[in-house]
Amino acid sequence: MRQLLFLVPGTGGKFACGGLWAELKTVQLAREICSAEVVTYRRREANTLFLDDLLQSPAVDDKIFVVSWGFDVPKLARRLRNYHTVYHAHSAEYGFQLPANVPIITVSRHTMGYWGQRAPHSLIYYLPNQISDEFRDLSLSRDIDVLVQARKSSRYLLQMLVPALQQHCEVMVVNSYVEDLPGLFNRARVYLYDSAEYWAMQGVTEGFGLQPLEAIACGCHVFSSVNHGLSDYLDPGFNCQKIAGVSLEYDVHRILKTLQRREPNNVSETLLKEYRKENILYRLQRILAEVNEFFDTSKQYSANIPDLTAMRIWRLRSQRTFNQLKKLWSKNS
Repeated sequence: MRQLLFLVPGTGGKFACGGLWAELKTVQLAREICSAEVVTYRRREANTLFLDDLLQSPAVDDKIFVVSWGFDVPKLARRLRNYHTVYHAHSAEYGFQLPANVPIITVSRHTMGYWGQRAPHSLIYYLPNQISDEFRDLSLSRDIDVLVQARKSSRYLLQMLVPALQQHCEVMVVNSYVEDLPGLFNRARVYLYDSAEYWAMQGVTEGFGLQPLEAIACGCHVFSSVNHGLSDYLDPGFNCQKIAGVSLEYDVHRILKTLQRREPNNVSETLLKEYRKENILYRLQRILAEVNEFFDTSKQYSANIPDLTAMRIWRLRSQRTFNQLKKLWSKNS
C-alpha cells in the first residue's frame, strides 16, 4: 500500500474543530493498515511534515495525498495535480469540481449522494466517522435533565427553548471544550441538538454530526434536527425525536414527557456497529485496496467519459426539447 499523507492546515489552535478531530482520528485508523502521516500546509509545526517541503521533490508514485479541508480543496488539488490525490469529503455544497482521477471518500451517505451527482465519473466510497468505544452507557446516575452544547445551536434553541425548559427542569448549556464528553453524556438524560440554522448560514452542510450519535451511544434521549449528514443515522420516533416541532410549547411538552421516563435511551448496538472501529477498519482496508489498484493502472487509461457540465446539460435538454417538438410536428403533419 502507498503511504497516506493527510493534509490539514494545522493540528490545533484556530484550526480546532470537529472536522479536524475526525480527520486526525482517521489518520490513527489508517496507521493500522498502512503508513500514514499528517502534513500541514498553512502553518509549520514541530515534528510534523510541511507540504511546501514535500513538493520540492519530484512527484512520487508511492504516496497518496489526502485532502479534506473544504474551502482549501480546489487550490490543493491544483497543486497536487501531478501526484496521487484523494478527497476525504466531510461537508458538501462548497461548489467546486474535481477531476475524475481524484477518488472521493465520503463520511456520510448524504455527502456521497451529493458527489454522486456532482462527480458522476469519479470513484466514490463511503467511510463513516468512528464512534469510539468510550461512548457507551455506563449506567451512572444522571443528574443533568437536559444538556445543550451552545456551538452550532440555533437561536430558537438557546433563546426560546432553553429558557422555557429552565422553568421546569435542570438545563446545562456548555460553552467550552469538554475534556470528558462520554462522562458528560452519561450524566445527561436528554440531549438537544439543532444545527440546521447554523449550516444554512455557513452555506455548506453538516458533514456527519458526531455529537447526537455519541449521545445516543451513551444512553441519552436525543432531540435533534435531521439536516444533511444527520439523516444518515437519526430516525425520529425510533432512536430520537425531531426538535423544533411546529411550536415551542409542543417541544417543551415532548421533552418533559421524555424526562418522566426514568430509563435511558436503549438503542440497539446494531445502529452503532456501523460506526465502531472494527467496521471502519474493514471498510477502509477495502477502499484503500481499490484506490491503490486504481493508481496502479490509471496511467493506462484516459478520461474519455463526457463530463456532466452545465453546458452539456443545456445541450442535452435542448436536444430533448428538439426531439419532442420534432415528434409533435410529425404527429400533426
